[in-house]
Amino acid sequence: MSDSIVIIPTFNEKENIEKVLRSVFKQPKDFHILIVDDNSPDGTAQIVKTLMQEFQGRLFIEERKGKLGLGTAYIHGFKWALNKNYEYIFEMDADLSHNPDDLVRLYEKCANDGADLSIGSRYINGVNVVNWPMGRVLLSYFASAYVRIITRMKVRDTTAGFKCYKRKVLECIDLDKIKFTGYAFQIEMKFTTWKLGFDIQEVSIIFTDRTEGQSKMSKSIFKEAIFGVISLKLKSIFKKYECKKNKPH
Repeated sequence: MSDSIVIIPTFNEKENIEKVLRSVFKQPKDFHILIVDDNSPDGTAQIVKTLMQEFQGRLFIEERKGKLGLGTAYIHGFKWALNKNYEYIFEMDADLSHNPDDLVRLYEKCANDGADLSIGSRYINGVNVVNWPMGRVLLSYFASAYVRIITRMKVRDTTAGFKCYKRKVLECIDLDKIKFTGYAFQIEMKFTTWKLGFDIQEVSIIFTDRTEGQSKMSKSIFKEAIFGVISLKLKSIFKKYECKKNKPH
């Protein structure tokens, strides 16, 4: 039994899914993987189910009825992982923009260096992004700066989606009250973790944009992040952040 589970939400990732799974399973540390698939019409789930025979006891899938959003996929995965008693719970994209070789570094930051949440950061040493047009690089970089200014969090990459949580963090957060679904979900989870007093540390990574499949980025997702941050900050002024110690049932 591994102590670590990597949660990967999928929607139409047939070009990438086998590559990313094999890359995770070849790591020197034993990681398990949970795929949360939103009824991909391209057959992503079927590819995963076929591979489950090869990686029995290490690869799992949860299928949902439709495209319900990134945030709800991760919340579903977090609850599943807590019920299965994993100690380290990871978020990772399915499109190989996050390098599976960095999983061990994120794990070690939590297991050995005292972090409660470790983040794969694009912005510790300059801008470590490959294959993005300059406009998107600048947008992402300044969006992170904007979030830091509004929230006062000392996190360089506030919208990062490559992360490792210690179990105790997710047990403390009331997951049913996390309201955002797109990039704002990533911000809200970091902000809540920070407000609860947990130690957040960043690990420098190189982010490589997908080369196959379709990006899920949209204007509405970006808009949610921009305006969601203001709402998050305003509500935090009147909200008391306490560890709820939510144990799985």
